[in-house]
Amino acid sequence: MKLLRRHYTFVLVVLAGTALAMAVGTGNAASGFASFFTRPASPTKAPDADGFLQRWLLLEPIVLPRTLLSNNAQLTDSFVQANVAKKEYFPNQLSVVPKDGDKVTVDGAELRWHAVDSTDFNVNLYHFALGVNKPALNVLFWGVTIVNCPQEIRNVRLAVGSNSASVWWVNGKEVVDLYIDRHMVVDDGVSKRLTLNKGPNIVRCAVINSPGLSNMCARFLDAEDKPLKGITVSVGEVRK
Repeated sequence: MKLLRRHYTFVLVVLAGTALAMAVGTGNAASGFASFFTRPASPTKAPDADGFLQRWLLLEPIVLPRTLLSNNAQLTDSFVQANVAKKEYFPNQLSVVPKDGDKVTVDGAELRWHAVDSTDFNVNLYHFALGVNKPALNVLFWGVTIVNCPQEIRNVRLAVGSNSASVWWVNGKEVVDLYIDRHMVVDDGVSKRLTLNKGPNIVRCAVINSPGLSNMCARFLDAEDKPLKGITVSVGEVRK
């Protein structure tokens, strides 16, 4: 479903141009990372004014075999379901709530989870990869965050965007899928109405990217399709 599609066209063009300039013009990964992320400095964080979730645990990108993904044209619904939604890359990937600094092993490569706050409404996965000295192309990103609710909230929807394809889960249930090569558009995919539990709710995503930049954004919409208020986001204890 495509609903309430606020096209941040100008913002996205600026972000893309900035990212490309940093990647090509300066080659300074650390500087680029600092422009897009900070370390969480408080136990919880409210969404931004438009409801976007900016605090995440991101796993260092999983490098995909060239024989599996050679270009974004392959990102059909069947491909994404088989290689993102249904394939197990590490144990308990759809149930574990990682901690900052936890490690998993994928195809012999040890990958670490990082707690980050995005400095913008979107999460720039491309510069996250560069900032942790990992490949940014032909990869799969995993993200997890905890949405804390003071009471049960019914009839909300998760609204997401990604570059490129992605799959999203809330409390272990797959709720939104975005297929094919695409630019990130706000509210590009919106879930059916769901209930957020009182207390912690686990939001999980996997974003697949071949060539080019990669980013994602997510927020909850209330029963009136307005940004959900009164929630906070957390990722547990953050390493010093």
